Amino acid sequence: MTTPASGNPRLPIHAAHGTELTARSWQTEAPLRMLMNNLDPENAERPEDLVVYGGTGKAARSWEAYDAIVRSLSTLADDETLLVQSGKPVGVMRTHEWAPRVLIANSNLVGDWANWEEFRRLEDLGLTMYGQMTAGSWIYIGTQGILQGTYETFAAVADKLAASGRNEHSGGTLAGTITLTAGLGGMGGAQPLAVTMNDGVAICIDVDQSRITRRIEHRYLDVQADSLEHAVELAVEARDARRPLSIGVLGNAAVDFPALLEMGAPIDIVTDQTSAHDPLSYLPVGVPFEEWHARAEADPAGFTKEAQASMAAHVRAMVEFQDKGAEVFDYGNSIRDEARKGGYDRAFEFPGFVPAYIRPLFCEGKGPFRWAALSGDPADIAATDKAILELFPENERLRKWITMAGERVHFQGLPARICWLGYGERHLAGLKFNEMVASGELKAPIVIGRDHLDCGSVASPYRETEAMLDGSDAIADWALLNALVNTASGATWVSIHHGGGVGMGRSIHAGQVCVADGTPLAAEKIERVLTNDPAMGVIRHVDAGYDRAAEVAAERGVRIPMAE
Repeated sequence: MTTPASGNPRLPIHAAHGTELTARSWQTEAPLRMLMNNLDPENAERPEDLVVYGGTGKAARSWEAYDAIVRSLSTLADDETLLVQSGKPVGVMRTHEWAPRVLIANSNLVGDWANWEEFRRLEDLGLTMYGQMTAGSWIYIGTQGILQGTYETFAAVADKLAASGRNEHSGGTLAGTITLTAGLGGMGGAQPLAVTMNDGVAICIDVDQSRITRRIEHRYLDVQADSLEHAVELAVEARDARRPLSIGVLGNAAVDFPALLEMGAPIDIVTDQTSAHDPLSYLPVGVPFEEWHARAEADPAGFTKEAQASMAAHVRAMVEFQDKGAEVFDYGNSIRDEARKGGYDRAFEFPGFVPAYIRPLFCEGKGPFRWAALSGDPADIAATDKAILELFPENERLRKWITMAGERVHFQGLPARICWLGYGERHLAGLKFNEMVASGELKAPIVIGRDHLDCGSVASPYRETEAMLDGSDAIADWALLNALVNTASGATWVSIHHGGGVGMGRSIHAGQVCVADGTPLAAEKIERVLTNDPAMGVIRHVDAGYDRAAEVAAERGVRIPMAE
């Protein structure tokens, strides 16, 4: 093996493709390949540091822990379960074939200790790691993983603008509008393509030239402007022609958002997806990009205060765009709370995206259903795309998404797809994929998972559970019950994380993954998991008092004991 410039002989890491097993069965081969897929240079932001996305979201705690995970998965039997504690494998237990092959817990701290300072102290001691959401649970599929949720969100924004008369001749699209946002990393990089898929124009700011370049190479971003003025010129020209266009700008949002406001730029929609959840991953004004990580490491407390002050300026501009009539929303990175800590008292005057646009979907058990082809062959994803359209022919928005994704989405690592499906739909897709593996229509098994951002798997008062009807925003029981029921239902691996998306102290969330290997046992597990997992979203919203969730439960046979 050639040792790369980093000096790490493991790099670059690529998941195995094809049908030859490197583990004892597909049920253990799948988590092994997906762990490696997370660290593929096509996916990982800093694979040399085991960081997948979100600034510090890691796939494993250390390279020694990574090696031990790989060894364990390679030899694990189908009646054994690997236990992973914050990225470190700590035990193998004899269980049974219905039990998960891997159980993962990441970043979980007791309440009074659940803050960045204590987490970093423990991390420095080598005792924990930040798992984000799909980084530490090995089901990241690149920027596409958040793309459809971003597409759905901007579609809902288009509907709201049309209904309010602010863009009534758009035909339910973003045609004729300009969106301003920042952050082109693993999550934020989905924004420009999601806007143009909805026929809009986007100006996207990032401090890192490599991110802008990568998004252009992967066709998520169309062009880079030479300056803010050039970006506005390009945006207005495209808007007036009702031509979709996404424009990258190298700069700091805390400077550029206020500058665009001062210029009187004609911005219709404003959001942000910088890594604001972790102040050390947000570049303060005045800190050179080249000194970012050294300065953060040298004085984390001082750097945090500088970052929060910059976020206050960033969010102030967002609020003032709203004052001028723009549609403004927090896209789940906790920037409002960081701006509040930075001294800006109007930070929460615009809503989070879930209460503003997504909660009606959650009431129906809808959320991000994703899958990856372990064969590595894009033809397997093309076949599953076709199957999805045949299963749900009446869903026009789904048809539009799958068609555009097939034409425009660049695969990162193993070929994969995502689409939003609801309660009563996900298990049908999973069973169909399992049949296709059994028949040989697919060359190898399919891994089926989802984002942790789902209808019944997370407690996050600044994001998924913000402004719940009954005030239950911070009740974390639902995420824990979700992990427990998926374990009991036969998921291949299950995870419980703390802090993903919004930062330490602000969320508890759970993930599950199933493997469709073509066997009858896999079909039984898939039917249970992919029924019960979205059912958690329905019952969670029934319990919170949402009428639509109660209707869905009654229509589709979800048992609610208090209603019987």
